[in-house]
Amino acid sequence: MGAKMKVLIAYDGINPVKGIVRDLQQAGLPKNTEAVVFTAVDAFVPPTVNAFDISADISSQYMDALRASVHARVHNDLDKARGAARKAADFLQAAFPGWTLHTETAADSPAWAIIKKSEKWKADLIVVESHHKPRLAKIFFGSVAQKIVTEASCTVRVIHEAPEETKTPVRLVIAVDGSADSELAVNAAAARHWKKGSSARLVTVVDARLASASASDLSSPKWMKKNDRKAREWIVRMSGAFEKKLKASGLLVSTLVKEGDPSHVLVDEAKKWGADCVFIGARGLNLIERFLIGSVSASVAAGAPCAVEVVRASRSAKR
Repeated sequence: MGAKMKVLIAYDGINPVKGIVRDLQQAGLPKNTEAVVFTAVDAFVPPTVNAFDISADISSQYMDALRASVHARVHNDLDKARGAARKAADFLQAAFPGWTLHTETAADSPAWAIIKKSEKWKADLIVVESHHKPRLAKIFFGSVAQKIVTEASCTVRVIHEAPEETKTPVRLVIAVDGSADSELAVNAAAARHWKKGSSARLVTVVDARLASASASDLSSPKWMKKNDRKAREWIVRMSGAFEKKLKASGLLVSTLVKEGDPSHVLVDEAKKWGADCVFIGARGLNLIERFLIGSVSASVAAGAPCAVEVVRASRSAKR
């Protein structure tokens, strides 16, 4: 048996955990999973008076009283968070009896607390809820989810609307563009355990960058040959290899090549096809995205009507 998959579940302690459970029942995660239900209390404890170089007794007394009040509130909030995390873990344990579950709380900025925990624990996957309707996501995409999507060093699964039905086959949209990160997305989907009859649609969006891409532009130029005249030639070659890999994992596979803006096309295709999840690499073929951390993946994570996994190399692959 291989190493356990390590899943960090970011739970706010407020919204019902059943939405997270329903989504994860459609995520194809292995039975051999170790999960931490992590709840962060957004709190700031004032520093000591000396930090402000305040010497007046009245100021010192005021600051001491303020700090004591804040400490009491934070401890109270942490106690509530621990109780909520334990209840959430019990709910998850009932749904996934084979999982090893833990809980943890922290007083910190939620996004950074989650990211720091994921790095220290070497998580393979962070699960976070967006709490915003996809149609409003361009403006109101949750700041916590957005920060985690762009800054985390592992794969992030963003939940928008949890499915009502969890026993039916799953539909996946997998974005591929020839980059190494899009191949990671295919590999991640192929490694999961999907319900019989589940299907994947490989979607390649030909925009101006992709149509004019040369081997030197691509993170993974192995799909291209010197005599290729059009992008569609290597796209067909790439899609065929990915299709074979996904079929080997039991998925029904179709391919789609469309022109347009990648983020818009992927979100629209997820809506039209009734996808349960979009798998997308953290960065595309555009080398500038090495610095922007994948503007397309962040946009899809914000706007899709279903769960989105922004895929990065797993901890085992990095070793």
